[in-house]
Amino acid sequence: MRLVEVRPQDDFILYVMSENGETGVFDVSPYLNSEAFQPLKNKEEFKKIHNGEYFVEWACGADLSADTIEARWKKHQAR
Repeated sequence: MRLVEVRPQDDFILYVMSENGETGVFDVSPYLNSEAFQPLKNKEEFKKIHNGEYFVEWACGADLSADTIEARWKKHQAR
């Protein structure tokens, strides 16, 4: 999956849009207790996200692959 849009939301949620137009949300909060993700508990750090299309990365060095996001995101239902 290629990520065409990723936006940080409240409560450690990412809004995600894939290349095929599907949208959904991914909850980062389960990862926040791992050492690499702990800086993201600061909401300002959480907002410092970079979309690498096949991964997302934060300024602190934490990252998630598009495959991880695809496996665990909650897709929005088509209208």
